[in-house]
Amino acid sequence: MTTTQTMSPIQRRNPLLTWLVFPLITLGIYFLVWYYKIHREMADLKRDQNAPVSGPLLVMIFLSWTGIAALISFWRTGTRISEAQESAGLEGTCKPLYGFLLNLVFGLGILYYQLELNKIADRIDPQQ
Repeated sequence: MTTTQTMSPIQRRNPLLTWLVFPLITLGIYFLVWYYKIHREMADLKRDQNAPVSGPLLVMIFLSWTGIAALISFWRTGTRISEAQESAGLEGTCKPLYGFLLNLVFGLGILYYQLELNKIADRIDPQQ
């Protein structure tokens, strides 16, 4: 006999590993992988075929030298996380301003965004 369990498309990740350890080990490559994955997961959660997945990653890769494009992309990521929280039946507690400002302090915006994403994973699949 099998039990049906709702699996969260949002993967629960250790925020400290996501923010500090994995990017250090991979010389920053993990950030790009994480950035793509969270956008893919949010698109899957909302079941939105038109949700941006690779676009934000491409902005980070090719336009980050401008600074402005990367900051706008990171801000919009906070907005998307808030929308994903609402799609999961939570209050949209993710604030793009907090993520933006925290990102200016040792890149803590990544830590903040992952903590906010974990709220969705915990809501949908509390067994994780």
